Amino acid sequence: MAGSTHTVTNQAPPLVGHDVFGADRALVAAVERHVAPDLTDEVLDELSGLGRTCGSAQVQEWGVLANENPPRLRTHDRYGRRVDEVEFHPAWHRLLGKGVAAGLTAAWARPAGHVRRAAGFLMWTQVEAGNGCPLSMTHAAVPALRADPGLAAEWEPRLTSMIYDRDLRPAGQKAGALFGMGMTEKQGGSDVRANTTAARPLAQDGTYELTGHKWFCSAPMSDGFLVLAQAPGGLTCFLVPRVLADGSRNVFLLQRLKDKLGNRSNASAEVEFDGTWARRVGEEGRGVRTIIEMVAATRLDCVLGSAGLMRQAVAQAIHHCSHRQVFGGRLVDKPLMRNVLADLALESEAATTLGLRLAAAYDDGGEQERAFLRLAVPAAKYWVTKRCTPVTVEAAECLGGNGYVEESGLPRLVRESPLNSIWEGAGNVQALDVLRALRREPEALNAYLQEVGRARGADHRLDAAIKDLLTELADLEGAEARARRLVERLALVLQGALLVRYAPPEVADAFCAARLGGDAGAAFGTLPHTLDLASVVERARPVC
Repeated sequence: MAGSTHTVTNQAPPLVGHDVFGADRALVAAVERHVAPDLTDEVLDELSGLGRTCGSAQVQEWGVLANENPPRLRTHDRYGRRVDEVEFHPAWHRLLGKGVAAGLTAAWARPAGHVRRAAGFLMWTQVEAGNGCPLSMTHAAVPALRADPGLAAEWEPRLTSMIYDRDLRPAGQKAGALFGMGMTEKQGGSDVRANTTAARPLAQDGTYELTGHKWFCSAPMSDGFLVLAQAPGGLTCFLVPRVLADGSRNVFLLQRLKDKLGNRSNASAEVEFDGTWARRVGEEGRGVRTIIEMVAATRLDCVLGSAGLMRQAVAQAIHHCSHRQVFGGRLVDKPLMRNVLADLALESEAATTLGLRLAAAYDDGGEQERAFLRLAVPAAKYWVTKRCTPVTVEAAECLGGNGYVEESGLPRLVRESPLNSIWEGAGNVQALDVLRALRREPEALNAYLQEVGRARGADHRLDAAIKDLLTELADLEGAEARARRLVERLALVLQGALLVRYAPPEVADAFCAARLGGDAGAAFGTLPHTLDLASVVERARPVC
């Protein structure tokens, strides 16, 4: 018989059984803003359905199970034959199937495809971030494959399919396919031109035999991979199918799986090529230029993934504080906690607003928008992904000891939070990429300045920040040593300009005061007390 002291009181109920999309006012507003009126009802209805799926107890349980039962490497079968397979928990396959069916690899084939996919990807990350990796790479492979129209015609319908087929068999026999990517080698890291994997031409035009290794290859059970290797004409991009057309396995030797800090449900492998068959994508010697389209798309997904992690962390923190009673009232109503929650909410909304704006630029596809993306994507990737870790850690602290316990879900968010800053080019790589664009592509800076210029005159702190930024941009001599500072300002000014134009006044006012006007401390919860913080928190509260 339970004692009276075991009665559970003053604990927040689980945040389940709600529409993750409809509960995110900033996300709904961004979708409505960037989708054409004749598509709005269709897209909102679709995303609301996905939001209810994300918020369901069953799907959230799948996310827990996928992380508690990480993938296992099986190199040989019982008879000693190499099979080089990775076994996943059934929850992983259920989640991946749901993600594919929700169109998270189908952006290139649908109207308003990038905005609706971005919103879906942001939500799906909140359920389980690991399976976002194959979804992201499959989506991102499409523009790289378009360097070869024949390959694109063959593979694009499979990659944009909304059918998940997990079986390893020739891609031509499947209704849908997934893609991975392998660039990094142990001796080179981000310096991919130091790659040593060799590509030897075969008799059939455009086919090669690869010999070498890849230090990181995520989602190794995918149907195909884009990799870089040294061909006679220089570093070149190749398509490596997992299974050949005759049904035999390509040489794709899995040496081990990485034991990672987070992203536990997803397999990241070290791969060896030893006479591996491959098709060239694009011209010899232009491998980086070919694969960079895939990299750019996955970098945007790093922004969206971090925005999703931040949104989930903030939602959990506000939900907890809305139910927790302390010192005679709700925790959310206490001035100091309200300040913390409002500060976190600002970071989350700024990330969401920026991520959806970048997705809309992909949907537009015009020359101006492409130039804007060239500068805005690496700047956003640098800044938004770096903000993710402090946000998730502070959100966990809002739950006190409960937030340090695995069952709360916050530790999983904390472990996942550094990933997007590291993958697809860490912070310095992004900063140097921005400098390269500033020096070589003046149209990229012009597009950026036109974007932020649309908000000039609306807030004096934003105007001052734009002026200071222009002063910094006027002199790029010796800019490498201050590149991080410069890219941070580019991202913050862009976020401020978007919020001034689109967010409620209380959100824009607080962001400009704290992030552009310097009226805040280094830690969260140091916003000026004169701001309308209650409205900021209420806007971010997940309504169940």
